Formats: sequence, structure tokens, C-alpha cells
Amino acid sequence: MPKNNIQKGYADSDGARLYYEILGEGPELVLVHAGVADRRMWDDQFEAFAERFRVVRYDQRGFGETKYVDRPFSHRGDLHNLLRHLNIGRAHLAGASAGSGIVLDFALEYPEAAASLLLIAPSVSGYRLPGPPPPQVLELIAARRAGDIDRAVELQVEVWAGGKTDERVRERLRDMGRRALDMQAPYLKETGFLPETQPEASAADRLAEVAASVLAVYGDLDDETVGEVADALTAGCPRGRWAIIPGTAHFPNMERPAVFNRIALDFWERLRPQAPPAEE
Repeated sequence: MPKNNIQKGYADSDGARLYYEILGEGPELVLVHAGVADRRMWDDQFEAFAERFRVVRYDQRGFGETKYVDRPFSHRGDLHNLLRHLNIGRAHLAGASAGSGIVLDFALEYPEAAASLLLIAPSVSGYRLPGPPPPQVLELIAARRAGDIDRAVELQVEVWAGGKTDERVRERLRDMGRRALDMQAPYLKETGFLPETQPEASAADRLAEVAASVLAVYGDLDDETVGEVADALTAGCPRGRWAIIPGTAHFPNMERPAVFNRIALDFWERLRPQAPPAEE
């Protein structure tokens, strides 16, 4: 699929202008990036998936080409406004890390809009992990609050990629993370996070309500808590299952894209209505 066929634009959403790109034809598929990345984390999927789908990827507010606007917002609301702008009533949704949490909350708030959910290193709002956060995570939050962008960028890479991930991927994460933190820094001083409006009821308490098919994908080198979340997610969702990609950590779609793409495309292929057998 030639890159010069990419449709680019902006969607208005509660004061922000969400930058998006679209490629391909067919059923709609929307890619939602992680909280330490931007739309470019899907570079190894965008064209590949466009062979079968009309693929939409976008930058959340405060990431990539979407400027942050200091007013009440929610990422799930932004996603809803993006789909409305594009006249998409129903789509397959894929999210990574914090992006998977956005997708899951969105699917619970707008169940008719979610054809399926593919969640990488899944995040579930309201899920309580045992024990306090690791010291490195606390250090990262402190660096973000203090506006120490250099330190925050490196800590983000260490926390989410560590020494288990190829340096090429780590450098991509540095570039995307720095771009985001440069924009977000003035608004992180209070908590270290953007002040997003949270759903009234967390996803952890509503997993049984998820009607769409769910695939949780994670790496065997990722933190063990990610596997715990994936287990809870797939056990709680009526149509949930999981897949592990060996030799990968938190971003298997970036670390082993060919393997990830096969798993994802197989998941969606199984959801396609099967034609009835021909009469003899």
C-alpha cells in the first residue's frame, strides 16, 4: 500500500485538534498508541494492516502532532469524537499499554462502536496490583513532576523497555517520549500525569459487560504483573483470550512485528463471517 495514499487530517475534540492518518480500504481498524509513544509506534503495522482494513492511527492530545489543550478531557472521549468526525460507527480497536486501557474504557462506554479489541500489554482501569509501585516507577513520576525531561525520557525507556529490548526500539521510544514530554511538561507538576477525567465505574469491575471479542497480547520478557493483568482481563471478559510472543517485552508489535502481525491478522480473520458451504 503506497504511502502517498495516506489521508491526513485533524479532528476537533473538546478544544483539541487530533491529528490522524488513514490508509487502506475495508472494515475500519483504529490503532491507539501507548502513553510513552505516539502514532509512529504502529509504523510496522500501518501499511501491513491496510492490505485488509481501512486503518486509522492518531496522536492523542499532548502526543506527536496533537497539541495539548489545558481543559477537562478524557482519552476515550477524544476517541469517540475522532470516530464521529470520520463517520465511523463501528471499528476494530487495537491499543497498546495505556492505549489498551483507553480502548477498554471506550468499549464499555460505547459498546456498539467496538467490533473487537486487541490489547497489547493490557491495562485495565481500576485493577489493583499487589504491593507498592517499583522504585523506578516512583522515580519516573518524580522526574515528570519536576520537569526533568531528560531523566524522565530515560526512565520511561528503562521502565517499559529495559535491557530486554533492541536498541532500535529503545531509540524510537526515546524520540516519541521526548516529543510528548516537551509538550506536556507544564501540566505534569501536580501528579506527573495529565489531568484526565476518569470513568464513573472502572473497567476492572465491568469486564463481564465487554461484548466484543478480546485478544490480549504480551511478551514473555515483560514485567510479570502484565501477565497477571492479562489473565484477569481474559478471564473476566466473556470472549477473551490471550497470546504470548516469546522474546519480547512491553511492545511486541515493535520488537517482533512480523510475529505480532500474523497473530493480529489471524485474530481478525477468525471473526469474519464464514460463507455457507456451496450446495452440491
